[in-house]
Amino acid sequence: MLDNPSIMMRADEYLLNNYSRQPVALIRGEGSYVWDEDGERYLDFMGGVATCALGHCHPALVEVARRQLELLWHTSNHFHSQPQVDLAQKLAKLSGFPKASVFFCNSGAEANEAMLKLVRRAQKDRGHPGRYEVVSFKGSFHGRTLATVAATGQEKHKQGFEPLPAGFVHVPFGDIEAVRAAISPRTAAILVEPIQGESGVREAPAGFLKALSQLCEEQGLLLLVDEIQTGMGRTGKLFGFQHEGILPAAFSLAKSLSNGLPIGAMVCHADIAASLPPGSHGSTFGGNPVATAVGSKVVDILTQEHFLEEVARKGDVFLQRLLKTQQKFPTLVKEVRGKGLLWGIELALAVGPVLAHCTEASLLAISAGENTVRFAPSLLLTDEQIEEGVESFEKALSRL
Repeated sequence: MLDNPSIMMRADEYLLNNYSRQPVALIRGEGSYVWDEDGERYLDFMGGVATCALGHCHPALVEVARRQLELLWHTSNHFHSQPQVDLAQKLAKLSGFPKASVFFCNSGAEANEAMLKLVRRAQKDRGHPGRYEVVSFKGSFHGRTLATVAATGQEKHKQGFEPLPAGFVHVPFGDIEAVRAAISPRTAAILVEPIQGESGVREAPAGFLKALSQLCEEQGLLLLVDEIQTGMGRTGKLFGFQHEGILPAAFSLAKSLSNGLPIGAMVCHADIAASLPPGSHGSTFGGNPVATAVGSKVVDILTQEHFLEEVARKGDVFLQRLLKTQQKFPTLVKEVRGKGLLWGIELALAVGPVLAHCTEASLLAISAGENTVRFAPSLLLTDEQIEEGVESFEKALSRL
């Protein structure tokens, strides 16, 4: 064994091999760029998988985290914490709900678990103990726990983990009549993503979320929106459901909420929040003071005047530039999909070799399904960096 083995060599020896990691060891980040252990610089179009909404090591976030670390970095939820309450208050007011309650946890899967538990208790409290099933969608992705894998509409994530928890029905994404046909006396809720990020960046058809909202109102169901990837400004609105002008019963957040620090949140109508009384649900590290302090600052920055308008504008710039790429590589690029700064480029081949060539061209990207390259960069990305990144992507395509 070498006296000073590399990060990657030690990773191979000591880490569980459950990730398909690229052969790059990152050690530093600033804005939209990261550097590896050899000093090579990369333009980050992954954003920690749609997580670093404000880029790497944003000075204002670093200062907030440092200040909170010097004050208090853990207390448990047996006590009140100002950063937690501050962030909850901001999310509640921004949700659009007449009155909202917020539960904090550590990940998107935990936030979705909280919603799934909430709807079962809420339906029982409404006098419907037989309502426990959740309708979700083929192609969806809701997490890696057993319940959220069961909710996910992709068989590849379920293989080997059977039997999974019961209570989930999957229908085609965007098909309101299929949803209607799937509703039974057992149905408690509908769970949906505004954009299915993990299966190819597939946006819900216009009017679909509104139709789901109306259907839930008609049938006495609860609409749950998974905003883990689309939330916190990614689509040009703070939350993806706002494009349809609806209010769900609850929605989940994670990823960009604290710009990469571990956090998840469920935001729900206060009238169903009572169904999770003391002792019914919890999280040891949920609402950690450092993560919530940084999350509060993230919200402040995202809600600055014209910030989200600028995200939408850059999204249009990105789309037009990617459409030029499609024209340049018509046999390779089948379709460009997305909104704001979340884009999927469907290719006529598997994405593995393309991602490897992107890395060689100093661009970090990620897949979204078998044939789709996904871009989810910092929302602070400049027009020049969009051009730089797409040019690198074209270099990668040229090497094929």
